[in-house]
Amino acid sequence: MGRNKYAQKEIDAISRLLRLKNAGNRMQQKNIRHDLRVDYEFNISDFNEPGKAFGPDELQEAIRRGAIEILDDATIANMKAKRQRDKERDKAQRQQQAIADGATDWQQAMAEWQDWEQQQAQASDQQTKK
Repeated sequence: MGRNKYAQKEIDAISRLLRLKNAGNRMQQKNIRHDLRVDYEFNISDFNEPGKAFGPDELQEAIRRGAIEILDDATIANMKAKRQRDKERDKAQRQQQAIADGATDWQQAMAEWQDWEQQQAQASDQQTKK
């Protein structure tokens, strides 16, 4: 499930992408749906009737029936920032749980590897100076 609250400029961009999707070939449609999901967290399946095309008219209908809300830019920016903080917090918690369950801490392993590489490079530099 994606978002259901957007700024007006996002709605305008989504509407433009939906027009392009409906006019494009299968590969273009696939790429546009991907852009909608990634850039706007907009999933067509959250708002359409199964089996029916979803375009700008259906977008406006979803707004009219209240399935999509239009908010001011500042509210949307704050909402996105909170969502990003929540994602980062959840990712950190999952990582800590995985380590507690016995997984390797890849960040620590990478730091150790880089230290080892640096030591090897220093040793090699000392050998060539002799």
